[in-house]
Amino acid sequence: MDKDITIRGLRVHYTDNGAGERTIILMHGWGCDHTTLASIERVALQCGYRVINIDFPGFGQSQEPPQVWGVEDYTLMLEDFIAALEVARPTLLGHSFGGRVGILYSSRHDDVEALILVDAAGIKPRRSLNYYRKVYTFKAIKRLMYLVYGRDEAEKRLDARRAKAGSSDYASASPMMRRILSRVVNEDLTDRLPLIKAPTLLIWGENDTATPIADARKMERMIPGAGLVSFPGCGHYSFLDNPVQFAAVLRSFLTSKDN
Repeated sequence: MDKDITIRGLRVHYTDNGAGERTIILMHGWGCDHTTLASIERVALQCGYRVINIDFPGFGQSQEPPQVWGVEDYTLMLEDFIAALEVARPTLLGHSFGGRVGILYSSRHDDVEALILVDAAGIKPRRSLNYYRKVYTFKAIKRLMYLVYGRDEAEKRLDARRAKAGSSDYASASPMMRRILSRVVNEDLTDRLPLIKAPTLLIWGENDTATPIADARKMERMIPGAGLVSFPGCGHYSFLDNPVQFAAVLRSFLTSKDN
């Protein structure tokens, strides 16, 4: 069932299906929406869960944030969302960017029943010297353009420049969401990993280039009691690349809560 709720002044869209005693909240990745996780939703429903599948602000049918949000802002939104829906002891499943929110939320809430991270972001990638050269060059150009064109006109020109040089996610995003992406992609949540107390399952594609398998192994080491399942030949969308095995792993983990 499609629903909307106002959280932190924004219209947030989500679906709410099933009537199980346990609730799982699905959180999509960057550039996606709740429909991306439809196959995961079906598995969770088969396991008897109430399944809440959210569109993060700025994605799908939810409103865009009026300011440049970081992971903290999205996590505060999730906290208010869970409180408004009166969900007790949620299981959280986050893919890619959704994993960032799941990590931060779980690191400061002891009532998370379980955390499932699917090809999740959260560990800041190692950068080359060439990367930093480009960053500092861009910052110098930004300062100069502010002086020449003024803030508003400079930002329009800079957004066009960023779109040409950035990833497909960046190029397809609105100006506000581009700024949010630039912020969240550089947030490192490594220090939050040891604070997670919920049973944690990591599911990964071994050929993932967006969030490499090395990130998963680091998360497995740092999250107490975490377990990792990886799929050879799969990329950043392991649940779509190998849906049968993914469903079997997820089903086994969710139903183990009944024992």
